[in-house]
Amino acid sequence: MPLEYGKIIEIAETYGTPLYIYHAEKIIEQYNKLANAFAKRKTRFFYACKALTNINVLKLMHSLGAGLDCVSLNEVKIGLLAGFSPEQIIFTPNCIDFAEVEACKELNVNINIDNISILEQFGNKFGGSYPVCIRINPHIMAGGNFKISTGHVDSKFGISIHQLRHIQRVVKSTGLTVHGLHMHTGSEIKDIDVFIRSLEILLNIAHEFPELKFLDLGSGFKVPYQDGDYTTDLEVLANRIGEAFCQFEKEEQRAFEIWFEPGKFLVSEAGYFVVKANVIKQTTATTFIGVNSGFNHLIRPMFYDSYHKITNISNPDGAERIYTVVGNLCETDTFAWDRKITEVHEGDYLIFHNAGAYGFEMSSNFNSRCRPAEVMVYQDRYYQIRKRDEFEDLLIKQIDCNLFN
Repeated sequence: MPLEYGKIIEIAETYGTPLYIYHAEKIIEQYNKLANAFAKRKTRFFYACKALTNINVLKLMHSLGAGLDCVSLNEVKIGLLAGFSPEQIIFTPNCIDFAEVEACKELNVNINIDNISILEQFGNKFGGSYPVCIRINPHIMAGGNFKISTGHVDSKFGISIHQLRHIQRVVKSTGLTVHGLHMHTGSEIKDIDVFIRSLEILLNIAHEFPELKFLDLGSGFKVPYQDGDYTTDLEVLANRIGEAFCQFEKEEQRAFEIWFEPGKFLVSEAGYFVVKANVIKQTTATTFIGVNSGFNHLIRPMFYDSYHKITNISNPDGAERIYTVVGNLCETDTFAWDRKITEVHEGDYLIFHNAGAYGFEMSSNFNSRCRPAEVMVYQDRYYQIRKRDEFEDLLIKQIDCNLFN
């Protein structure tokens, strides 16, 4: 069940706005959906923590039995602090220095390598002493937006399928042990046939690696952002994946674990971003709601043209009017154009739905504004899990050299 508007208003009045609120029970519900859909095969889920790294969220994921997908050394370190064992963490970086790969190797986590240069350096230094996973780019366009499509021919992610022979030469010459193959075509699996085509490419490559233990299929399970949105049919996807694996196992007489790295699917719908209407501004063409936030707190609508349902929880049953919702930055920071919202008055609380993924995580102090607080609701009680920035936080890392006094 979604959070009651009265509860959200109570939390907003306690901690102020702008404010991120996460509903723990919704995260649990989403995790159980995945676990149940893939229960027929040995499947592991590694939460892609780049979506939301608050340590309380990580501890919740750990309690559910999830692993952790990390894209930086610091995410790995936070994961270890949250209680994940090294074996429960997969490090899937991109375009990083080899020193960061070495640092994660010293922490004994699973290493996923996505370019030939790092593969050669790792093989030359460590040989077969430390097994790795290799990220393959299947050259397939998928995902809901070009900016979140990661498996097409022009993507920076992964090693091209056309470089398979190069990969094999590196593995053979250095003695590398390859325990996993990985692909991620992009967020939002809208066409299961496209996803299965990518899987078939990965399975064809798997024939070439006799020591494989798992195939990591990334993620991209789609969540609804508005009424009528397509969502990934998990049961159909699980059955299609199972059929492909059964065929491979019949031919090869060996089996793999399936790994997934869900991020948005687990936390997006659990998140609410609460703002206050500062001004109602009528122009000759538009009625603006100016709120006390901007893309410094929620960049997705400006960055991805993403849709977030907006509800006036102070007047949820009022008459609908058409508004354009904008922020308070000295930039064009439009959250929504010509949106039907129940009548808004200055001081009303508005919520952005589906704000759990890449909301706070991509926030900034642009315009020298403070980042919001975060709150988690669990078993009908709420807990502050991050304090709101204060003015002093804006200056804490700056060094005044007194050059111009």
